[in-house]
Amino acid sequence: MSKFFSRPYRFLQDHMAVYQFMLEIYERDWRNGVPAPFLEYALSSTWMDKSYLYRNRLWFDGDTMVGVVFYENPSTDVFFSLRPGYEMLAEEMVEHAEKHMPDFEGKQRLVIFGGQEAFLKIVEKKEYQRVMDYWDCLYDFAEPLDYPLPEGFRIVPVGEADPAKACRCCWKGFDHEAEEGPWNGDTTAAALIETAPHQTVHLDVCIENAEGEYVCYAGMWWTPENKLAYMEPLCTVPECRKMGLAAAALSEMYRRTKALGATHMTGGGNPFYQKIGYKPVIHWNYFAKKR
Repeated sequence: MSKFFSRPYRFLQDHMAVYQFMLEIYERDWRNGVPAPFLEYALSSTWMDKSYLYRNRLWFDGDTMVGVVFYENPSTDVFFSLRPGYEMLAEEMVEHAEKHMPDFEGKQRLVIFGGQEAFLKIVEKKEYQRVMDYWDCLYDFAEPLDYPLPEGFRIVPVGEADPAKACRCCWKGFDHEAEEGPWNGDTTAAALIETAPHQTVHLDVCIENAEGEYVCYAGMWWTPENKLAYMEPLCTVPECRKMGLAAAALSEMYRRTKALGATHMTGGGNPFYQKIGYKPVIHWNYFAKKR
C-alpha cells in the first residue's frame, strides 16, 4: 500500500502547518512553490474570494506534508507547492487541479514557476498552452539600497502608522479612486491584515506629505526563517508618482529588515524594480488547456 495520501485543505486546522511547510521548501526563485507569506497575505485580505478553499488539497508522506494545490486571486489561478524528492506526485496534483479546482467559464490557469520542472513536463505532456509569462524581481542585500527621501516628505516613525491613512493611501495608490470614487472610510482591509499571525505591521513603511497625508505605502511580512523580507503591497498615490518615493520607501525597508538579518527582499515585475537595482529571479508561467 502506498504511504502517500491526500485530503482536502481544512483552513481552520491546516493554515499553520501549510505555512511551516512553505517555510521548509522555500527557494529564492520559488522553484518549489511560493513563499509562506504569499498565501497568508491573500487569506487575510479583502480581495481574495475564500468560497472555494475546500477545493484546495494537501498531500502527505506519512505525517510529513509534501504537496499543496491551492488558488489565490483570481480563484481560477491554481498554484502548486511540492517538497523536493516528491516529483512523482506532480501528475496527480495537476489532475486534481483539472477536476476539482475552480474553472469558471473555462478560465482556469495553472501557475508554474521556473524550476518546477516536474509540473512543466506534465503540462507539456497534456498539451497545455503557455498563455502568459513574466519575471518578478528580488533585491539581494549584498548590495546597499539607499535612495534618498525627497524634500517635503517624512517617513512615519516605527509604531506610529495610522491604519486609516494607510487604507486611504492604498485606495488611491491602486487607482480605485479613479475607477470607483473616493475612499469611503472603510478600514476593514487594515484590520484583517493586522490579524494575520505572521504579519509584521510594525515594519511597514509609510511616507507622508507636509499636510500629514500618506502618499506612499509599503507593507512588510518579515520571514526570519528564510531571511526573507517579503514586501507586499507597495503603492504611491497618482499625484506623487515618479518622485522617488517608492525607492525611498524600499530603502527604508531595506535598512529595517537587514538589521534583523534579512538577505533579500521581494519586489514585482514592474520595470521600476530593475531601475533601482532589483534582479529578475522568479519566472511566472501561466498555462491553459487548449479550448
